Amino acid sequence: MDDASSQTLKALLGLRGLILEGELRPGTRVSETLLVERFGVSRTPARTALVRMNEEGLLEQLPSGGFAVKGFTEQDLADAIEIRGVLEGMAARFAAERGVPAELLARMDRCVADLNHAVAALSEHFDLSEFVRLNDQFHALLVEASGSEMIAHSLQRIMSLPFAAPNAFIESQRADVHGVVQILVVAQDQHRTIVEAIRNRQSARAQAVTAEHSFCATRYLRLVLASGQEPHGIPALTLIKTSRFK
Repeated sequence: MDDASSQTLKALLGLRGLILEGELRPGTRVSETLLVERFGVSRTPARTALVRMNEEGLLEQLPSGGFAVKGFTEQDLADAIEIRGVLEGMAARFAAERGVPAELLARMDRCVADLNHAVAALSEHFDLSEFVRLNDQFHALLVEASGSEMIAHSLQRIMSLPFAAPNAFIESQRADVHGVVQILVVAQDQHRTIVEAIRNRQSARAQAVTAEHSFCATRYLRLVLASGQEPHGIPALTLIKTSRFK
């Protein structure tokens, strides 16, 4: 990686961190100068980072010029989650229609079995880290099973928004343990059903269950908002411009 690319990456990651950690709130203007001074990069990489963040959707271009942190409504969050569900539903349908190699199906089976253990263990020790890791793995395997670079690219695009990812809210909610476990039990049953439908080449079923599966994240969002938690450690909430966390 050359120096310009390295500086651009440094500015990009640094700016994303400031936004997701809530240091820069919706509506805050973001300039090249801020990135130059904060991260020690030159103006050209700083400008490139701003343009890329605008393309990712975390910044918006102002009519007067320059950029500001983009704010989202709670409906925006729900829409992004549903869009991910539609794309992942297509991934499941493609996998069922086109067939999946036995080795990849075996990896999906192992992931589901490990998720079973992770969910069962929550009744004794409420630690979601293992579920989060395995859930990420399951969703990555689903995209791999689709065999579609277009699906992978489209999902990468929507999940550049932090609240659209499968685990966006899972580690945010601690107030209602029972509610969290209920959602995870449903989600895990859906994981099993998705793999079963793909194996049996039931494309419509695979697509429908996968699309429905995305609404587990919406249920988490409702739990988080109902809990009254401050947005610290909950990146998505710092971006909601119409919530109580202004």
